[in-house]
Amino acid sequence: MNGITDTVWGDILGQLRVHHPELVRGWFSQLVPVHLDHGVLEIRAANESQQRYLSDHCVRPFVEAAQAATGRLISVRFTINEIGLVTVPPESASLTVEQETTPLTLNSMYSFPEFVTGPSNRLAHAACVAVSESPGMAYNPLFIHGNVGLGKTHLLQATCHRALELDPSAQILYLTCETFTNHFIEAVERGAMNSFRYRYRHVDVLVIDDIQFLAERERSQEEFFHTFNTLYQIQKQIILSADSPPSEIPSLEDRLVSRFNWGLVASIDPPCLDTRIAIVRKKAKSRKLSLSDEVVHYVASNVTSNARELEGAILQLHALAAQRAGTVDLDLAREALGQAPSSLRVPISVPTILNAVTKYYGVRLADLQSRKRTKSIAFPRQVCMYLARTLTSHSLEEIGGYFGGRDHTTVLHATKTISRLQETDPEFRDTLDSLRNSLQQ
Repeated sequence: MNGITDTVWGDILGQLRVHHPELVRGWFSQLVPVHLDHGVLEIRAANESQQRYLSDHCVRPFVEAAQAATGRLISVRFTINEIGLVTVPPESASLTVEQETTPLTLNSMYSFPEFVTGPSNRLAHAACVAVSESPGMAYNPLFIHGNVGLGKTHLLQATCHRALELDPSAQILYLTCETFTNHFIEAVERGAMNSFRYRYRHVDVLVIDDIQFLAERERSQEEFFHTFNTLYQIQKQIILSADSPPSEIPSLEDRLVSRFNWGLVASIDPPCLDTRIAIVRKKAKSRKLSLSDEVVHYVASNVTSNARELEGAILQLHALAAQRAGTVDLDLAREALGQAPSSLRVPISVPTILNAVTKYYGVRLADLQSRKRTKSIAFPRQVCMYLARTLTSHSLEEIGGYFGGRDHTTVLHATKTISRLQETDPEFRDTLDSLRNSLQQ
């Protein structure tokens, strides 16, 4: 073991068994302490499932155990020895435990073969493929923009997957703009800017989702400007996504707008009918759901906004088919989309959603509409905003009005946060489906 002895590793596991017995699993004995370098203990899990469990539940317990066993200020990170791992440069020893964060985990389903191309996204798709094969050389920077649910995150992650397949040693950092700004604020507060800059300026590919959240953050924009320049000058790849083109992001400095336009700016538009039909077929096939051409055309013709809602329609159709144990015909499709003539539905309202979510999470309506930002309040609020956005026809501004007059960017951020979480957390996805189904009954 590099930098950590068998005795110290045994002490760490012993500390966990004593102080956190509820977290310890039998496979902990198979974990491998790869090395202890620059104050970071890297621990390798056997597979992605183990790595996700460790990252979600065990970071702080392992940190406390490692610090107790070594008497040093140590942070930990969990990796897997598989393609698909997003790697991060080693942290400086000056970083504190609170600053140690794990980049977003890549979704194995977000690959190029799983992405349906069409006239609305062909340029963005081709650009991402080119970038994944020649980082820093093809299009740099690459800026992808489009509305929610059109496939920006899918393309970004597919690019990471492909780049890692071609070069497993590549240092790729994929995260959201919110994470970048939080890292920056923490680094300023703790006087750890050298560590922060090392993290972001020693990568081969930097991928940031939702870059529009840099707006109105002057100091974060300043730091990102210099990070951008450093990576660009040494021909490292920069990939960004946003809900609008650079020139339309409010309060974004002109010098950043100019740099974002240096490379290729590619838009993703709502899919045309032919593309929607292809998406329905692919999503149905992935769920082993057999659909007739008539049903496929009906779903694609009635769900026109984005691929995510098409997937939701297929999920609803699949659930109804399993419940009825019958053939998926046009009547079942109409019912799945809420258009069955035998069961006219009352339109879902935001107050109805608020009532359902407050009951489920045991919070007060006044708290959701307040300025409180504790997790126990902020998370149910985000769930409400997501459901209001996906189940009603209200605009972002109108939805924000139900939550104490919050602006459209807050609602958009909440929608993307919940969308992302349901893609990576099966338990939460079941909860969200339960809430959605109860509202649609």
